[in-house]
Amino acid sequence: MKKLTALLVLLASFGPLVLPAQNNPNSKNCIPCEQLKNLGLPDVTILEAKSFKKDSIEGQAITVPFCRVLGRISKEINFELLLPNQWNQRFLMSGGGGFVGSIQNSFRYEVNSGYATVGTDAGHQGFGVDAIWALNNMERQIDFGKLAIHLTAVVSKFLIRTYYCKDPAYSYFSGCSRGGGQAMMEAQQYPADFDGIVAGAPAFTWPAIGARFIQNSQKNYPNPKDLGNPVITKDNLKLLQQQVLKQCDALDGITDNIINDPRACKFDLSILPVCPDSLASANCLTAQQLAAIKAVYSAVMVKQDTIYPGFPFGAENEQGSWDMWIAGNNPQMKMPSLHYLFGTNLFKYLVFNNPDWDYSQYDFSKFFEETRYASAFLDATQADYTEFKKRNRKMILFHGWNDPALSAFETIKHYQEAEMKDKDIQSHIRLFLLPGVLHCGGGPGPDDVDWIALVRDWVEKGKAPERVVMSKKENGKTVMTRPVFPFPKLAVYSGKGDTNLEKNFTGKTQ
Repeated sequence: MKKLTALLVLLASFGPLVLPAQNNPNSKNCIPCEQLKNLGLPDVTILEAKSFKKDSIEGQAITVPFCRVLGRISKEINFELLLPNQWNQRFLMSGGGGFVGSIQNSFRYEVNSGYATVGTDAGHQGFGVDAIWALNNMERQIDFGKLAIHLTAVVSKFLIRTYYCKDPAYSYFSGCSRGGGQAMMEAQQYPADFDGIVAGAPAFTWPAIGARFIQNSQKNYPNPKDLGNPVITKDNLKLLQQQVLKQCDALDGITDNIINDPRACKFDLSILPVCPDSLASANCLTAQQLAAIKAVYSAVMVKQDTIYPGFPFGAENEQGSWDMWIAGNNPQMKMPSLHYLFGTNLFKYLVFNNPDWDYSQYDFSKFFEETRYASAFLDATQADYTEFKKRNRKMILFHGWNDPALSAFETIKHYQEAEMKDKDIQSHIRLFLLPGVLHCGGGPGPDDVDWIALVRDWVEKGKAPERVVMSKKENGKTVMTRPVFPFPKLAVYSGKGDTNLEKNFTGKTQ
């Protein structure tokens, strides 16, 4: 923590530094882009500061003049800050995905709208599903878990003040998956950093998520030496989804391949056809396959304590769903399931610091004792948002009901715990559950909306999100719109009109 304390104290002591302006359109007294590299900041190195008339970065086109700053905080927290010449006085930070490992900024294109935006690699370089970088390296572990986002935000705000000679009027953070967990960490641990936060499908209970992944992998890959033949097949997924939809699709009064509220689906797995003599077939399940599927819907338990809940019913056979995350039979991946990859890497390098750890032998009996250290810097489970509320901050949580990566039930549980501590939770935090939507998007349900605009309206205009209209697009054309409402309210079909039009739905608490 000495690194953090020294950096914050010294940055706070700096006023807006003044040098002769060159090419900076914002003020005669602000530091121009190229000279930002000469700043003598504590524990910060500016590696590059360069002006562009326009550019394309990782496929995101920036069509307006801007300044690009590449920097490093301490030893390994790399960041990219983009500063538009025509600034809207707002700062927007992007979360990362997976184990991050590269500078990630999903909002570079927002420079075109005047936002100053930043992204970071979270303190290490590596492949997004590989955590070997964390092996016996406490600094990288803590940077990844809880420091890199905060420090990048602090340094970015200082650079913004130096370049524009004023602080951001408003600061925002948005992320999904790992980025959603980063968002929750910011709201809980550093509520001064951002006025508005969007946390999508948040990964906020890391060791517990890892336990979920390991239990599924034990059933789907029982032999660690044979990862090329998962137990659950593509035929299994097709059969499973057909049977689930047959029983639960029409519960909401609409047959559309979308289960509006999976909690109402009481699908009985025992009705699935079992193959005679365990002879595998496309039209039935072997006992081993059925056991693997049952595990996905069941909570991970230690005695009477739940480590992580099961997954809701629905969308099992959609592309990018179980095939990629759970079953590992997506032909484009050519690797084991993402549950296997994330789960084994998490336990090997962030929990046990043991590359030889064998997932197939783990029994979870000492889970809470063995993961206490990792949870201390990875988890964002604090349900008391008092400081966040005192500062008049706002946060939108959203989660796809049919997310195959992270169970929506875990996000619901956290929100309900927060509500128990503050009955007025909706004044500053609201949760939206998206029917038929997979991990951060995709699936049969509508998944497209401008979350940044929604949280900005809430922060700047006091307009809380009440009825959020989601859209589904195919080949650039909108084919469906549906509303979602703050949890626990659900969208209910009025019984009349086109079910693909949001105007024919109302909100109801069930």
